[in-house]
Amino acid sequence: MIAGLVRFAVRKSLRDTRHVGVVPRRRARGLVAAVYRQVEQDFGMLAPPTALHSAAPESMAAAWLILRETLLVPGPAGRAAKEAVATGVSAANSCPYCVDVHGMTLAAIPDGPGESGGSERAALEAWARASATTTAPAPPFPPAHAPELIGVAVAFQYYNRMVNVYLRDSPFPAHVPESAKPQARRVLGGVLRPTATSGPRPGASLELLPAAPAPEDLGWARGNPVIADAFARAYAVAEAAGARSVPAGVRALVRERLAAWDGQAPGLSRSWLDEAVAGLAEADRPAGRLALATALASYQVDEGLVEAFRGTAPGDDTLIELTAWAGMAAARRVSSLLAGAVADHA
Repeated sequence: MIAGLVRFAVRKSLRDTRHVGVVPRRRARGLVAAVYRQVEQDFGMLAPPTALHSAAPESMAAAWLILRETLLVPGPAGRAAKEAVATGVSAANSCPYCVDVHGMTLAAIPDGPGESGGSERAALEAWARASATTTAPAPPFPPAHAPELIGVAVAFQYYNRMVNVYLRDSPFPAHVPESAKPQARRVLGGVLRPTATSGPRPGASLELLPAAPAPEDLGWARGNPVIADAFARAYAVAEAAGARSVPAGVRALVRERLAAWDGQAPGLSRSWLDEAVAGLAEADRPAGRLALATALASYQVDEGLVEAFRGTAPGDDTLIELTAWAGMAAARRVSSLLAGAVADHA
């Protein structure tokens, strides 16, 4: 009963989604309904970080593919290792919502066979915290685990950005008192932790999106064809969304900045945004500010940046597609840094 109430509370927190409306479960149709069904079946509840994309169904399906096939599908790396990576990446990206969810899930998973207690998890979390920098440490896992664990890291580089833009700092609704949250965290961690069953079937989400050729920057995933396929499809959707919803000059600017990015945050001030977009046409500057902030400092996105962009493109679908494109572009840049670090330490 308590677990059901916690599930209900988290689902109610969808009403706290910022900037966009979320398609209600009972009104979902087509691709949105298909994704919702899989999320509830495989994740145990309708997860707000996925559902927040519902105004742009293909972007939602892309986000779901990369989460499901890396974090949820069982593999040699193990769920605890994956949750440690998700928690570490989320801490590095200043995403308190994701730290809360995946930290509580990790805490609810008992040590598995071959795990050396908390030290192995701590090493993975520390690696994940540094994974977006040009000085990433040697990976604390064997090469066979790389597609899963790099995949989780890249997926959360994307999700953290979208969550920072659209969700509150807590997975629980605003009316839940602080005194009730410790118990709620323990219960939710138990709900989200994997069961003793075999887990979701690999590749079942791929049917949601059309096949796409694997780009060169997916070399890190080739050891797991399903993960490689999921990311190829998701990348193709993100690029198509960018072509629809992000001005060409903005896409070029974001790619240029990411190519030179060392993984470090630009700082607390947002003055860098005005300097960065100075060369854009004036009409494209709101899109440029929002896309750059999403990619490089998602914690800096606020109502002002979003409303300025809405003045040029008011639809929820366009807003989701712009931020999804920028978030995925940043995640892909991190994947290159990670793949290079893994190769250097091989």
